Amino acid sequence: MKTSSSSITRAMILAAGLGTRFKPWTDRHPKALAVVNGKSLLQRNIEYLRSFGIRDIVVNVHHFAEQIVAALTVNKGWGSHYIISDETSAVLETGGGLRKAAPCLENAPFVLMNVDILTDMDLGAMIADHFLHAPLATLAVTDRTTSRYFLFDKEDQLYGWRNVKTGQERLARPVTASVQKAFSGIHVIDPSIFSLMTMEGKFSIVDVYLDLAAGHSIRGYDHSRSRFIDVGKPESAEQAERLFA
Repeated sequence: MKTSSSSITRAMILAAGLGTRFKPWTDRHPKALAVVNGKSLLQRNIEYLRSFGIRDIVVNVHHFAEQIVAALTVNKGWGSHYIISDETSAVLETGGGLRKAAPCLENAPFVLMNVDILTDMDLGAMIADHFLHAPLATLAVTDRTTSRYFLFDKEDQLYGWRNVKTGQERLARPVTASVQKAFSGIHVIDPSIFSLMTMEGKFSIVDVYLDLAAGHSIRGYDHSRSRFIDVGKPESAEQAERLFA
């Protein structure tokens, strides 16, 4: 059963990426318009957000931006009220893209999500958890195996990041007990984050979180029981078709 998320009405979908892992499709199209069972990733995620009452959508664009704008125009935003955040002059990554869109998002908490993930996670429950604990941000995570992990303490507070392939690790503060979780590309964010961002131009939101984790609450929300797939490569689109009708 879905949980109501009426407390949040606005979201941003990150759709500006080059999609280099999704070639050859992305040689001529944006990954956001890759199709899974007759619907593009962008359409699926707009409809996912709408199912939780979120109809005001910001979409950032860069790679084949005109195709995304055309799809939104022809389909009337698939029932959403959409705003385009134009990054055609330079792709700004997740943090820079979010900061550029701040004027559209700075008045109330909002959802941020990658366009290339699909899930049936109860977003309303995640939003309710965010309002219950009132952190700066809540990050959707699972127990799945990956190469890069967020690190949380026993109270689900972010304290670091680790790449298990390279051994690279970044810790915001020391802890005595920890757990590593795979990030799912969905955030619930308090707009006060914009006043705390110090980086300019092109940067990752992960770096923002790791800079702020020592002095601010950034929580993990585990949805390991949900269906989830990162549609990062063409073969994962085939897997997504088996998971999502």
